[in-house]
Amino acid sequence: MEVKQKITPFLWFDGKAEEAMNFYVSIFKNSKIGSVNRIGKEGALMTATFQIEGQQFMVLNGGPMFSFTPAISLFVSCETQEEVDKLWERLSEGGQKKQCGWLQDKFGLSWQIIPTVLGRLLHGGEAEKSKRVMEAMLKMTKIDIALLEQA
Repeated sequence: MEVKQKITPFLWFDGKAEEAMNFYVSIFKNSKIGSVNRIGKEGALMTATFQIEGQQFMVLNGGPMFSFTPAISLFVSCETQEEVDKLWERLSEGGQKKQCGWLQDKFGLSWQIIPTVLGRLLHGGEAEKSKRVMEAMLKMTKIDIALLEQA
């Protein structure tokens, strides 16, 4: 897999890197697994690369020393409610649904599943409207485009 980006997110897992990589690739349409480096007689995955929507990632089975926190999240821009719904449900399977479009997947990685219309509604220029949209969003877990537009 040719690397075209200068900076690549590097995700550290405790023995679940291959499962996580396969999970992510199964969810996003434009995704693929790149290189896979295995070690030992069992052929356990040590490192691997994969792409989601043109964004390259690396994974490592590094052990229990580190874990993910919400301080770093993957922000996914969605064009439709259908896309929000699909990604929200799939990525949150076995994880935790949080407020304002945030979730933690079953591996502990945080994601923000955000419709592109949210930015336009929040920064459209009318302060009162932006306030109403923000108040509506703060009451949501999964973002609902229709409710945002009503606000």
